[in-house]
Amino acid sequence: MTNWVGRTAVEIAAAVQEKRVTPREVVAGHLARIQQLDGRIGAFRAVRAERALAEADEVGARDDLAELPLAGVPVAVKDNLAVRGESTRIGSAATPDVPAEQDHVTVARLRSAGAVVVGLTNVPELCVFGTTEGVHGTARNPWDTTRTAGGSSGGSAAAVAAGMVPIALGNDGMGSLRIPAANCGVVTIKPGRGVVPAGISDGDWFGMSENGPLATTVEDARLMLSVLAGTDVVVRQDAPATRRVAVSLRSPIAGVTVGKPYTTAAREAAGLLIKGGHQVRRADPPYPATLSFASLAHWTAGTCVDAQGLDVRLLARRTRVHAAVGRRFVRTVRTGTAREELRRRLEPFFAEYDVLLTPALARRSPKAGPWHERGWLRNVAANTTYSPMTPPWNLTGWPAMAVPFGTLPSGAPCAVQLVGRPGSEAELLELAGQLESARPWRRTAPLE
Repeated sequence: MTNWVGRTAVEIAAAVQEKRVTPREVVAGHLARIQQLDGRIGAFRAVRAERALAEADEVGARDDLAELPLAGVPVAVKDNLAVRGESTRIGSAATPDVPAEQDHVTVARLRSAGAVVVGLTNVPELCVFGTTEGVHGTARNPWDTTRTAGGSSGGSAAAVAAGMVPIALGNDGMGSLRIPAANCGVVTIKPGRGVVPAGISDGDWFGMSENGPLATTVEDARLMLSVLAGTDVVVRQDAPATRRVAVSLRSPIAGVTVGKPYTTAAREAAGLLIKGGHQVRRADPPYPATLSFASLAHWTAGTCVDAQGLDVRLLARRTRVHAAVGRRFVRTVRTGTAREELRRRLEPFFAEYDVLLTPALARRSPKAGPWHERGWLRNVAANTTYSPMTPPWNLTGWPAMAVPFGTLPSGAPCAVQLVGRPGSEAELLELAGQLESARPWRRTAPLE
């Protein structure tokens, strides 16, 4: 029997459509992989083994099987998006353990396309931090299990990097897709505002949070994004073949330095784009000095809103403090003034350049451990010093990607970030595909 674990979503869907394999066989193989590895990785909060197999049989019996873009493809869902029949715990003991009556719209779109939900993935409590641990488990980087997978979509990224699923669903409010993707060596894109339905928690963190794909190839990321968006994400035929690319190696957050492996990755990626015919120059966006304060205000205010109605006694101390700090910012943040000012400040830069290329992170992820039991300041400092590159693009609402590129001294993956103006998702994916073609990456961690 052919083993479909480790195949791409595109390959699996084609095989199912052509009836070379059944959805049940594909899903069973991935469930076995989860059972084999997840005790070491901690990607899943809940595995839907029996229900997933039953749903795989339902997909296999569909009359439109040959037309399903994700026919029989196993998918993992971040545990802050509703999956019918399963509770949505958002990494917390304070959330109700009550089965959802309906799928979140993104989950419904995946299922309509033929995907089978095999489980819900671990997140930090209320999806606040860039490390994933808490009362439901600790998600570790499959490339180096002494390190956190990142957060808050840490479980989803770890599941893909470990080959437990070919694709996973996550979301990104201050980097929550790009941070774990960069840690775990997988591809992701945070779409711009309105491309994919959001509906995340209470107010999408004031419109900053977006749902998006995690995958091992750019092709799979494009396919999943197209399903989530309800339209094919492809470059227009009349689009220019070359892009004006700015390369920036400095942190947007003052006082945070970027480590050599990440600056080296960005420089080498820039070199490949030059060889590909693109116009590439060193240029730093005009980040305002107030960016760090604006990021903190929006980050904490989003948590304050999400914590409303929950029993604070059941929240971890770092979450309680984060929400309490955010209380003083909620009213100001709701106005959107700071985000609009940032957009106006950055728009001239993106009129001159089509794409911004940066390091994806400043340094490798922190050691895996009980970060939920540690102090708030220690958590904030750890998050800020290793992942300062992502927040500006949630504040603007513009699309941004994390793309595996190069390796760290430990042998774990390194990554770069691509950022574009509104509506440039297809162009970012095209550039990412060129980087992938020029320097392919190992798609899953060596866990055998």
